Amino acid sequence: MNLSRLLSARLAAGNPVRVALIGAGKFGSMFLSQVPHTPGLEVPVIVDLDPQRAKDACRTVGWDESRIAATNFVTDGARAMSGDIEVAVEATGNPAVGIRHARAAIAAGKHIVMVNVEADVLAGPLLAEEARKAGVVYSLAYGDQPALTAEMVDWARATGFRVVAAGKGTKYLPAYHDVTPDGVWQHYGLTAGEAQSAGMNPQMFNSFLDGTKSAIEMAAIANACGLDVPTDGLEFPPCGVDDLPHIMRPRDKGGVLEKSSVVEVVSSLERDGRPVFRDLRWGVYVVLEAPNDYAADCFRQYGLKTDASGRYAAMYKPYHLIGLELNISILSAALRKEPTGQPHGFRGDVAAVAKKNLRAGEMLDGEGGYTVWGKLMPAQASLKAGALPIGLAHRVKLKNDVAHGAVVRWSDVEFDAGNDTVKTRKAMEAAYAS
Repeated sequence: MNLSRLLSARLAAGNPVRVALIGAGKFGSMFLSQVPHTPGLEVPVIVDLDPQRAKDACRTVGWDESRIAATNFVTDGARAMSGDIEVAVEATGNPAVGIRHARAAIAAGKHIVMVNVEADVLAGPLLAEEARKAGVVYSLAYGDQPALTAEMVDWARATGFRVVAAGKGTKYLPAYHDVTPDGVWQHYGLTAGEAQSAGMNPQMFNSFLDGTKSAIEMAAIANACGLDVPTDGLEFPPCGVDDLPHIMRPRDKGGVLEKSSVVEVVSSLERDGRPVFRDLRWGVYVVLEAPNDYAADCFRQYGLKTDASGRYAAMYKPYHLIGLELNISILSAALRKEPTGQPHGFRGDVAAVAKKNLRAGEMLDGEGGYTVWGKLMPAQASLKAGALPIGLAHRVKLKNDVAHGAVVRWSDVEFDAGNDTVKTRKAMEAAYAS
């Protein structure tokens, strides 16, 4: 709760926190919009494949020409790690690129904030361990739902509560798993023309719809918080905020969870398509259990919604502000040397699952595409099955047929064993095989 005061002290000392942003897309632009309003925080370097687009993004979010002129716009992420940069922000969304940038930052002695949750789920446990050994911070990005959920889990545990479930809300129906970019906009109430004029990427938005992004984010939370993942993948139970303590508890207690201490996503739609009352579509939650009768009495006395037993209650945050909140991670790393969530183990993985009957010779098109969606799996089950991670299911050719709904395996695809990203993932799988 002292970040702004610590930052003011750095400003007064003439030693601002200097940040390199890698990727000036939507998340990066939201962060950039806050920079002029955060004295003591500077972004002298912005990395983007299209420097002019990055400059235009700065103008769009309100940067004046003098600030833009003082900023170095480059295309090479490695160049961002030189000089007195203190924190690198990886916001490209590309798993392979994210891993490369994270390692470059760690090697240069810079803290790394990983907006790129796709890279985190593909190899984050390994990268975080490398960062710890190097004495720098590897952190999930505050403002995104995994870091916000990790914060709530930490709050619950630090105050002595047992975490029963944690996760987020989203819009979900079972049929969404097979949706392709051609059909995505009808589910957002848009026409293809309206989406195109707004610059919206159909494959990216389809990842949010088909369950892939939810699986990735829940894997990140499980790995950061030491929570389990559901044996058969996310169930997406319909649930509003008032019903969290009742529905998000173990089945033997009357809820829907197979056990306690798991991640799960709640849907803002009933299975028949009706909206859930007081849904949590944009937010995050944690369900906690009172450790004794006295604490349960306090739940009631202070107005918490509980289940019928009075032992289960929930806390939630109804919204997340994405890049507008990213400063919290940056300042926590620079001023406290603490992450806002980081993986400490490999408990959750995201496997590629066929959206249709796939034939040998077809090319997989990755997250949010026409061929596969990402399913959350317990990491050990994924490793045992030889599942192909969703982060590597892009531009790889099938050598076997894969049935609709089946997990794609390493043995089903042609891959380059010498590829750096593949080698990194294989190294992590070997490190956590037991």
